[in-house]
Amino acid sequence: MMIIITTSVKKTKLLFESLCMKLSHLLFTCRCLLSSIPNNLTLQLFLSLPSFYIHLAYFILFSAAGFLVLKVSSSSISKPGDLDLFFTSVSAVSVSSMSTVEMEVFSDFQLVVLTVLMLIGGEVFISIFKLQFSKSMISKNHIVYGRSSLDSNSEDKIDVNQIELGLVRINDHTAFRNKLTNKTDVFDTPEEEESKYITKSINYLSHTIVAYFFLAHALCSILIVFYMDSIPSAKQILENKGIKVTTFSVFTAVSSFTNCGFIPTNENMMVFKKFSGLLLIIIPQCLVGNTLFPPCLLIFIYVLKSCTKRPEFGYILSHRSQLGYSHLMCNKKACYLATTVLGFTLIQFVIFVSMEWNNSGAMEGLSSYEKLVATLFQVTNTRHTGELVFDLSTISPAVLVVFIIMMYLSPYTSFLLDGENKGPDGEDKITCTTRKTTWVEYLRFSEPTYLTIFIVLICISERHNLKDDPLNFNVLNIIIEVISAYGNVGYSMGYSCGRRIKSEGECKDAYYGFAGRWSNTGKWVLIIVMLFGKLKCFHKGGGKAWKLL
Repeated sequence: MMIIITTSVKKTKLLFESLCMKLSHLLFTCRCLLSSIPNNLTLQLFLSLPSFYIHLAYFILFSAAGFLVLKVSSSSISKPGDLDLFFTSVSAVSVSSMSTVEMEVFSDFQLVVLTVLMLIGGEVFISIFKLQFSKSMISKNHIVYGRSSLDSNSEDKIDVNQIELGLVRINDHTAFRNKLTNKTDVFDTPEEEESKYITKSINYLSHTIVAYFFLAHALCSILIVFYMDSIPSAKQILENKGIKVTTFSVFTAVSSFTNCGFIPTNENMMVFKKFSGLLLIIIPQCLVGNTLFPPCLLIFIYVLKSCTKRPEFGYILSHRSQLGYSHLMCNKKACYLATTVLGFTLIQFVIFVSMEWNNSGAMEGLSSYEKLVATLFQVTNTRHTGELVFDLSTISPAVLVVFIIMMYLSPYTSFLLDGENKGPDGEDKITCTTRKTTWVEYLRFSEPTYLTIFIVLICISERHNLKDDPLNFNVLNIIIEVISAYGNVGYSMGYSCGRRIKSEGECKDAYYGFAGRWSNTGKWVLIIVMLFGKLKCFHKGGGKAWKLL
């Protein structure tokens, strides 16, 4: 038994190390490309483009690349259509897990491709890339965001958000300079001192996040492998489906951490709803990479500070706003966030248990303990992983409405007891963009308005199905699909041939999302919704000109 476990762990380690090498090579290549361009040209190139378009190009580029790889590697047998492959690629990069094809049609290599796409689209990975870019800009151009090294006599400060991709802010130049008085290194100007010390701090923070990133994935992957080797019945399910244990373990760990929600099985996690141990392994992974990432990152930094005694960690914790890493919150805000997450989870748990405990469709065959664990897993995934242990079509409408509200809320929604809307260390909250507001931006719609427009467009594109198949194609199901895509969750009501009123033509039940039965126009609209939701931080606060009296 131990030999089998050791062999599986080694295979998982090799596969994970291979993925890590590919991602490291990707980061190194990007840094080399930046280094090969003249400094002034690099700066002008990135500062001349709004951050929204840079992010949009990032997701579209990798979605297109993923589509091409999936298309080339597809077999002639049960090959999905081009639109479905592109839809799946966008869904992976935007970590939405909306599906129009069954997951078991993908080969082992294609599952690895989807794993890489999910990693690339994850918020933590993107934040690491931003930190690397920020460090490169500081070290190569000697720019401290908040003061320019080109004018050492100037006392005027430049707000960090005037630079679209800026991640560093210096608010108190005198205090910062005094902080460095005990350093033995001598630089030409105070600005260069700041630049090099900031670069070093960002470097430590970047390495800390990378360590956190890889440790979470490796630990979860190994635990899943160990569980599968310890529980033969769970492993047998994968063997019957032709899925490798190592592939399933790494894929599930990555999908849960990035909050994508894809699972290699057609039934998602419904096929494992009786395996409470596996669900308990995955639940923390869904939290540490999403809603509880800031509190967990703070704890990780405090542990490193205590163990290593390095002063850089103390500097990181005492100058969070100057580093400008938006996920590095102050202790108070991190506590509020953690309390809010646990509160939302508890509210959902109580509502779900009270409404669905005796549900013969969802809870059939489960013991009381299995019901509790499965319920906890389900309500944890509404924000915002989207893995399923219950068929949503069997859940009561009241619970579905609660799920819709939770999917709509952003991951870092928190209840601030002091009513402050502040960021790290009491500074104003860092937003994606604070450029001077134009009339066009001022008159833009609010998020609910955009979602209403998307829902109306899909109702128009699916109007014939709404008329002919009202039990499957109804407004509630469409709303859940749209809100789920916008929240990058992945919940879906699915489609049942048994609910059709007109039984004309052949119909085969399949394990993919409700959108898989939509027209091509409806699928394209949902692709836009997924990207729109992934970039939601750029269009928050719209509709200010509209007042409902």
